[in-house]
Amino acid sequence: MELRVAKELLHIQRWLDVVSSIVDGGKAAYDNDPVAQEAGDSLMIKIGEASKYLASRGVAAPTGVNWSDAARNREVLAHHYSTVDRDLTWQTLSVSLREWQMALTALFAEAKEAINPDTPPTTSPA
Repeated sequence: MELRVAKELLHIQRWLDVVSSIVDGGKAAYDNDPVAQEAGDSLMIKIGEASKYLASRGVAAPTGVNWSDAARNREVLAHHYSTVDRDLTWQTLSVSLREWQMALTALFAEAKEAINPDTPPTTSPA
């Protein structure tokens, strides 16, 4: 795996961890906290930008992950922020991105290995 691709994947992993911390607070807390809302938007914009890069590098998205959906979401959040639907952003954060976190597990592990080649593989090469 190319180093830049690995780094982008690990950025996504970190951002998804932060998404989880927002979601763990619950929808009521999200609805009443403009900072959590803005943080969620920022994370989705970053994930969308990284998704565009991964798609451009030919990284196959695993089942349940669609790079172009994230890129389109990024465009809406970055350029049409006055029309953002908070119920839809919550749905994206609490359902779609949680699914991404699980679906991308293997790519995250591969990325970690690419960045730290001295780490022994988690599975046998045979």
